[in-house]
Amino acid sequence: MIKLTTPFKNSDLKNLKSGDTVLISGVIYTARDAAHARLVKLLEDGKELPFNPEGQVIYYVGPTPAKPGQAIGSAGPTTSYRMDPYAPQMMDAGIKGMIGKGARSKEVKESILKNKAIYFAAVGGAAALIAKSINKAEVIAYDDLGAEAIRRMEVEDFPAIVINDLDGNDLYEMGQKEYNIED
Repeated sequence: MIKLTTPFKNSDLKNLKSGDTVLISGVIYTARDAAHARLVKLLEDGKELPFNPEGQVIYYVGPTPAKPGQAIGSAGPTTSYRMDPYAPQMMDAGIKGMIGKGARSKEVKESILKNKAIYFAAVGGAAALIAKSINKAEVIAYDDLGAEAIRRMEVEDFPAIVINDLDGNDLYEMGQKEYNIED
């Protein structure tokens, strides 16, 4: 396991390879498609985002409400392709990591290379386990979106797998080739 701390610098990411397992500590932000649409609109209008995106990580999740004594409820990843229309602009603004599940578009992969960012997968079906790595979660923007509001989360040893690395590798494509699976 490779331990990483946010915010990321290019030097933190340069040696990561598709298939590496990582434990992320620090602050990560949550956002799904409705929040991303608002964030990109702010960027297009030349306005500030509700958080400084430089070196940050966005987790594609809509967590369930926290039970008493917990920071957050179940927090499993959502399918990433819904954020693909917005991800390149978010990386251009400084985002260095994205966490979700599923493959990304060609445009997102090109932006990952251009911006020296990483796409990580969190394990679907492990939402309750993932929540144990989240020590604090607070809504910082778009409360009207409910579960899809933007949250600032403090995490410790958040488990993830590198899918798209800085060399253009894609773990999903590598797995298909390894097992001769057709698209």
